[in-house]
Amino acid sequence: MVSIEGTELNQADESLLGRQSVGGLILFARNYQSKAQISALIQSVRRINPNILIAVDQEGGRVQRFRKGFLALPALARLGALYLENKSAGLAAAEECGWAMAAELVSLGVDFSFAPVLDVYTETSRVIGDRAFSPDPSQLSELALSYVKGMNSAGMAATGKHFPGHGTVDADSHVELPIDRRSLTEIAAHDLIPFSKLASSLGGIMPAHVLYPEVDSLCAGFSPFWLQEVLRAQLEFSGVIFSDDLTMDAAHSVGSIEARAELALLAGCDMVLVCNDGEAATRVADFLERNPERRDDASDRRLSMMARNTEVIDYQFVHSARWSRAIQIIDALPA
Repeated sequence: MVSIEGTELNQADESLLGRQSVGGLILFARNYQSKAQISALIQSVRRINPNILIAVDQEGGRVQRFRKGFLALPALARLGALYLENKSAGLAAAEECGWAMAAELVSLGVDFSFAPVLDVYTETSRVIGDRAFSPDPSQLSELALSYVKGMNSAGMAATGKHFPGHGTVDADSHVELPIDRRSLTEIAAHDLIPFSKLASSLGGIMPAHVLYPEVDSLCAGFSPFWLQEVLRAQLEFSGVIFSDDLTMDAAHSVGSIEARAELALLAGCDMVLVCNDGEAATRVADFLERNPERRDDASDRRLSMMARNTEVIDYQFVHSARWSRAIQIIDALPA
């Protein structure tokens, strides 16, 4: 999965997107001007690569890539605050927010948002914070299940992140390597709970660029123990495993971009993200095409399930009673 620079495709973008090894595109705020523009951009991408998966981080709050003309989505912690006031209202709001987020994106041709965040809320986390529903793993799991139900009803598969939990560490993996020194028992009794409870409901999971040295010597996204023994075998997760962005500083410790991609795939990732660096993306594409054995039919089948379900969404949803209700719910959320 790669990224592009602007609001239109240039020659380099077209060349990269047409590569045999490129199966995904992640969009950022720099790629968005308006709904009409993003729809046209997506159509141009699909003319080059019809089966490409198109994704975005549209969580709400601090992390919402498309803003102008889109519903202003709340940070997930605001849904958690409503849950504490009124459990049923909080769960209903989570479902409607998940539906509204997904409906807008699917209607424009986006396959999925990397959502929801399943990390446990802590005040000290610089990168997660209010992106998380709750400090209580059980309450978080309930809210996330409702949010996923809403996403699914709009035709979008959900991707939980950042396995096995990024919320408890303070460091930001975009700029440094976070280290979580807890034992496996401690992690399993806390951060792992939402991933365990939602494993059968998610289309995808994204592991964290976090090192858990009491458990394994490799970051979760490069670790066969975390991805194969825990996620696949113990949690019985059968969906897609997406690496987090391999250009993030926390991923650099294992070597070159080719080495990072190879290690992530060997650990059990189905698709690797190489964002914001066209040269690195080209190098990974070259590497994968020189090594076709890295491609796996089971991964391809899993990835195909992440495509949007265009039969579910009514493209006039913005005139529906449900859309009006979602707006009312969001406007009434606790600050």
